[in-house]
Amino acid sequence: MLVRCLYASRPVAVLQGTVLDTILAQSRKNNPALGITGLLCVSDNLFIQVIEGGRDEVCDLFNAIVRDDRHQQVRLLAYEEITERRFGSWSMGHVSINKLNPSQLLKYFRRVELNPFECSGAATMALLGELVATASILNRPE
Repeated sequence: MLVRCLYASRPVAVLQGTVLDTILAQSRKNNPALGITGLLCVSDNLFIQVIEGGRDEVCDLFNAIVRDDRHQQVRLLAYEEITERRFGSWSMGHVSINKLNPSQLLKYFRRVELNPFECSGAATMALLGELVATASILNRPE
């Protein structure tokens, strides 16, 4: 059974390039063997990530993220059983929140600010789906 998990968290410290690079490298190394795919959106003070895969693998990964001392305020925004992957092309795609178009944010949020803690998981997932559809701002090393 496939599932999709969407969460948001705050980094404990401001993200330096090497911390983000380490997270992405670790994900891209480990996720294929686990059948995990997804997308990570980051800024200096926010993580938004969607992960897809088998139920056990996704739940284990989410629980590891909750315990990871680089994260605080981890909030589950959506969890659902799915029939197909939406982010299947990426072991872990990455987008910088700073590259988002303000009109994209206003389409889904009440201000030109990406704040998944103040909106529905459905709105955040819709934005991520739009990012995948317009894939021009995604960083895809695969």
